Amino acid sequence: MKKSVVLYPGLGVGHLTPMVQLAQVFLQHDVDVTVALVEPPVKSPDFAKVVSRAAASNPSITFHVLPPPSSTPDGSNPDGTPKQHVVQMFHFLGAMNAPLRDFLRSLLSVDALVIDMFCCNALDVAAELGLPVYFFYASGAGDLSVFLQMPSVHARMTTSYSELGDSVLSLPGAPPFKVSDLPADVTKDSEAGNLIWRIFERMPESNGILVNTFESLETRAVRALSDGLCVPDRVTPPVYCIGPLVSAGGGEKEHECLQWLDTQPDNSVVFLSFGSMGTFPKKQLEQIAIGLEKSGQRFLWVVRTPPGDDHKHGEPLPEPDLDVLLPDGFLERTKERGLVLKSWAPQVDVLNHRATGAFVTHCGWNSTLEGVTAGLPLLCWPMYAEQKMNKIFIVEEMKLGVELKGYDKEIVEAEEVETKVRYMMDSEGGRALRERAESAKNRATEALKKGGSSHVAFVEFLNKV
Repeated sequence: MKKSVVLYPGLGVGHLTPMVQLAQVFLQHDVDVTVALVEPPVKSPDFAKVVSRAAASNPSITFHVLPPPSSTPDGSNPDGTPKQHVVQMFHFLGAMNAPLRDFLRSLLSVDALVIDMFCCNALDVAAELGLPVYFFYASGAGDLSVFLQMPSVHARMTTSYSELGDSVLSLPGAPPFKVSDLPADVTKDSEAGNLIWRIFERMPESNGILVNTFESLETRAVRALSDGLCVPDRVTPPVYCIGPLVSAGGGEKEHECLQWLDTQPDNSVVFLSFGSMGTFPKKQLEQIAIGLEKSGQRFLWVVRTPPGDDHKHGEPLPEPDLDVLLPDGFLERTKERGLVLKSWAPQVDVLNHRATGAFVTHCGWNSTLEGVTAGLPLLCWPMYAEQKMNKIFIVEEMKLGVELKGYDKEIVEAEEVETKVRYMMDSEGGRALRERAESAKNRATEALKKGGSSHVAFVEFLNKV
């Protein structure tokens, strides 16, 4: 009888996309897959589009949207101010335990439940039903090695994170990093920070952790995890590096930007894209534009509308008015060597195009892996969540990128954009980065082949289920 698993990705397109890619791996190993979806409490057309597209592209995967909870958690503090988005998300997912439990009970057979990190409350559902439960950690092993250690570090602290400032932490699995490089939500003495550390306290309760990475990309972190150095005083569950899981692309061949790239020389274009939530104020957009223009390099740039003060998290942003947001005459002056897109680009297709030579990225892990598997050097501009930590591993461990200085200050100046773009595209240092990136791409391909490290790890995991 075929094995059957349920995947539970929680909220957000950034968490659904890699979970769908994981589902495809299960199918390759002849396992039946159902993805249990949580519709965001704030209705989002992006969610509906992604689910529809995923279902159409993956007819062998069953997608089931769970009914909403019987009561929606209060999104406000006692004083009437709204709770942080992270807090609202945790409470909403906690309320989803009942619909998830009912759905799992309705199935004839389930061999395992695989949950997103933010769905840690679902551990209680799995325990109640006697189901093996595994975490799917959609970011890297480096982050995981640090974050699994942080609850015990946090418990020993005698001062606040704000007082530590730029103090340096040295932990197994990671190069030294500043306290300020940790995600902002966890360095505040807040309900959000405590909830996030609670995730990593509970992870060792699981039967194992699947990580979207490959061993040779993050050797030090994988070794620290395997040696049990990251979960003090407890047994570390098995960690399976099964990546890189990235979108195959190929669905937007007629997009204007791909036709434009067809007319450009090989490895000549810098691609700038900052994820589904990456936005900048007009002042920063102007500095990027000036830097790109002065660099003299070809570029393809995705620009999103800066959110207004009344914008609610999860709501779509209006289409950007490029003539208002960018310097006067910029589009006309750069039209022979640059293209600016509104809001979105077929990122995987762009990254794998022969004309693309470098990637300016917010260091979200999905984007990072897409850049690595395309063999591109990375210009790092982290913005939120774990992206500062990703930047450290990209620059100092993997040695596949450089940072744009000023990202953690008020603004990245035009001169910095100009200098780093030129370095990446027209220097010996940039060429060395490109060679290392090509090597990482080849190692990623080998890891996924039959007998490769990620393939072997996935088979090992399936044998335990």
